[in-house]
Amino acid sequence: MRWLAVVSSGLWGRVPGGSRRRCLGSWCQALVYEKHGDPRLSLRLERWKLPDLGNAGVRVKMLAAPINPSDLNMIQGTYALLPDLPAVGGNEGVGEVLAVGSDVTGLQPGDWVIPIDAGLGTWRTEMVAAEDLLLKVPKDLPVESAATLSVNPCTAYRMLLDFETLRPGDSVIQNAANSGVGQAVIQIAAALGIKTINIVRDRPDLQTLVEKLNVMGADHVIPEEQLRKPEMKDLFKSVPRPRLALNCVGGKSTTDMLRHLERGGTMVTYGGMAKQPVTVPVSALIFNDISLRGFWMTQWKKNHAQNKEALVEMIESLCQLIRRGKLSPPAFTQTTLEEYRAALDESMKPFSSRKPILVM
Repeated sequence: MRWLAVVSSGLWGRVPGGSRRRCLGSWCQALVYEKHGDPRLSLRLERWKLPDLGNAGVRVKMLAAPINPSDLNMIQGTYALLPDLPAVGGNEGVGEVLAVGSDVTGLQPGDWVIPIDAGLGTWRTEMVAAEDLLLKVPKDLPVESAATLSVNPCTAYRMLLDFETLRPGDSVIQNAANSGVGQAVIQIAAALGIKTINIVRDRPDLQTLVEKLNVMGADHVIPEEQLRKPEMKDLFKSVPRPRLALNCVGGKSTTDMLRHLERGGTMVTYGGMAKQPVTVPVSALIFNDISLRGFWMTQWKKNHAQNKEALVEMIESLCQLIRRGKLSPPAFTQTTLEEYRAALDESMKPFSSRKPILVM
């Protein structure tokens, strides 16, 4: 696979017991793992050898990189794609171009770039990558928005546009509404005039969460338990039944959410936080003609590898929303690379309300 080749050929070696110093010459600091397991035990901050720039390389100083659930799954060895080990953690982030090879035509020093594909290893101070693995983004974006642009907002954008033809006034129902994707769905849908019904797990600070999502543009925020109550019928007196359901949980939450889909609607599964299968009543398939689909942003990018214009168009649309104040990153905490253990602890807490972002 193309991205695995990048991982194994573009990250040349490491020196164990690395220094605490920033990048010097052809070395950088990186969060490295050499075996799969608990990220808090597997990751180490070490010096990592960078490849030569060559004629086609781009040297990038990483500015910021988030910790996403998929990053942790990759380290745990449970993700669908795994790099050769040892590897640098992190699949998303933003960096500034420091130098380019003589054959590079689309980038220059000072540009901001994000990785196109997973697997480059963004939890480090510098990297060298081929030009076609990087995408230029505007420098007028907040750095935390640029660092969290390529995964969650893109996933939300594609799911809202690719599975049902939604128009202003239509509705979408989703679980895990407080996740990074869920928050992006709320904001992008609001900008498109689409109403959202947002399912969240009950928690001690539920009302605070409801108010937070309402400020983002959520039309309705309800706990999972309410999905099974007769009062749900009253909700659809003021909002049309959704034609699109977005599932990141699985298990009973998904089954309950599915019952409220409009006939002929589509449920898209993009995650499985409950680690339970998606169970669908036979009646939903026979009598309501519900379609079940899956979505993985990495696969979308692979399918469109020869159509970079589609990726550029999506990123430009999202950047416009950010500039207009219609799309903000999830609440976050900034942590230095050296303090990565605290960031990992934060990312693995239940009901964590802030996304850790590593700043270099």
